[in-house]
Amino acid sequence: MVTALLAAAMPAANAATFNTDEIATHDHWQSLTLSLGGEQHYRAVETHSYSDATLSLNATQGVCDLPWLEMRVTLEQQQGESRAVNLMPARLRVDEQPVIDTMAEFITERGDDGFYVHFYLSDLESLMTDMRQGEQLFLGFDQGRARAVVYDL
Repeated sequence: MVTALLAAAMPAANAATFNTDEIATHDHWQSLTLSLGGEQHYRAVETHSYSDATLSLNATQGVCDLPWLEMRVTLEQQQGESRAVNLMPARLRVDEQPVIDTMAEFITERGDDGFYVHFYLSDLESLMTDMRQGEQLFLGFDQGRARAVVYDL
């Protein structure tokens, strides 16, 4: 079950072909290595806070200095095409730390029953440090009066 949830954060076109190794649990988070041939990705995933969404911190071997933060939300049906759906302002905050203003891109993957939100962050290192020490991560999107998404750290 955990392996399926963790692999689900990888786009559907890739999820079935990657092997998962080194799975470990850290409170509400799990970490693992995804590999295919010589290609390796490292992922930490939070699947506890929402039944239909996962939050992940990701890095790729050889470019570990370029990690990314991504959220995947399960939809009711598989998507017919891979495309960038929307780009909108977003805000992140760990506990009572200052708000981080950024942009978030909403992406669908053909054959996948979810959409991905990729956060464009100029200082992911500081956010990761705050996340290690914090208890909650708040995510907000400029879409009217919608409430913030909250993940337990």
